[in-house]
Amino acid sequence: MIRRLSHIRLDTCWRLLLTLVGLSTGACENPRPRDDVSHDQRPSTGSSQASSTESEQSSGSESTEEKTSPPESPSNDTESARPYAQQRRTMVREQIAGRDVSDNQVLETMRTVPRHRFVPEEWRSMAYVDRPLPIGHDQTISQPYIVALMTATLDVREDHRILEIGTGSGYQAAVLGECGAEVYSIEIICELAERARKTLEQQGYDNVHVTCGDGYEGWPEQAPFDRIIVTAAPPEIPDALVDQLAPGGRMVVPVGERIQKLEVLEKSEAGEVERTELMPVRFVPMVREDD
Repeated sequence: MIRRLSHIRLDTCWRLLLTLVGLSTGACENPRPRDDVSHDQRPSTGSSQASSTESEQSSGSESTEEKTSPPESPSNDTESARPYAQQRRTMVREQIAGRDVSDNQVLETMRTVPRHRFVPEEWRSMAYVDRPLPIGHDQTISQPYIVALMTATLDVREDHRILEIGTGSGYQAAVLGECGAEVYSIEIICELAERARKTLEQQGYDNVHVTCGDGYEGWPEQAPFDRIIVTAAPPEIPDALVDQLAPGGRMVVPVGERIQKLEVLEKSEAGEVERTELMPVRFVPMVREDD
């Protein structure tokens, strides 16, 4: 069954979703333990992630026309000169908390994970702007608001095993890993998978596991999963992913081709599936190996 949340204001959509799917206020309830050294202070050791928009009102876009060239003079950008930690705090306050994502643990996680580490260097000055950015291979890193929204909707717990379809840059996986969950992420573009794996290792996310493969098939060797998140849009939800979702589990997935909806799929302990439409979105298509 699909509940439809159409013809309502997007600024009330999140509150309504909390009522419909019974989300707790403790998404990302137990963030992973961290040492006293922040990500930005750690020494450096040297997808496809979906491009998404909340709606036509959002600043992001799947289109890459305006993203073909990086900023010409990032050094002249006032925002880029500010410390990254301060930019993250501003990002959370203005782009995420200011738009009805209120879960404190998710907000703290978004303040912590260094998005600039997952953005190509030529785009790093825009790492904390609320828009998708190119990461190569016609793929993007999702805008921060969508990452926060999908993470909060998942209602992540420390003991969860999470399947992510579409590793891309690795940023969404890092956010889930920061919550303390064990994350299994699949990326169909092997070069992106390897790059994300290295970045995640450099940032200390040893609870995130990345492989190159077809997301339509899921990761049966590691199933079942308490949560599944899909960061590219399939025309229909793949049966393999529904099968690999544990009873009592939840999936967050954009569905559709030209017209897409962000959906929440929940599986009861008896194995019954219920789907809820959250909001219109625009993600890159979910491709498979034979495409």
